Amino acid sequence: MGVIIEKFSISSNGFEDMIDITSKVQNIVSNVNQNNAVVNVSIVSSTASVITLEQEFGLANDFSSVMENIIPLNKVYKHDLSWHEGNAHAHLRAAMLGNNITLGVENKKIILGEDQKIVVLDFDVKSSTKQVVVSVIY
Repeated sequence: MGVIIEKFSISSNGFEDMIDITSKVQNIVSNVNQNNAVVNVSIVSSTASVITLEQEFGLANDFSSVMENIIPLNKVYKHDLSWHEGNAHAHLRAAMLGNNITLGVENKKIILGEDQKIVVLDFDVKSSTKQVVVSVIY
């Protein structure tokens, strides 16, 4: 068994910015000298998540509405009272969704549904650069 780890950076606007990283991850997987593997994609951040989702405008709005119902943006959180950054909701949303996903690889292609994408969701209240770590395990 072997592991290949590659990293890349993405720029995010925050505020539930949804960034499609499918092609970047697929390029890394395609360059590994193995047909079948498992790929783990993680984001090095406590205010962002990696998920799979159809990246479509209506669904993105629905997703935002659901997140707002579960973890409201304008609620007073104890973290915000301590740190005064106003991003407790971002930490909570990211913790709920997780910072990594694992997907199968067959014939050098990530196994995804027809419209399924690998996306980073950045819930923070400011723009930033985030690091993505792709681990291909074969």
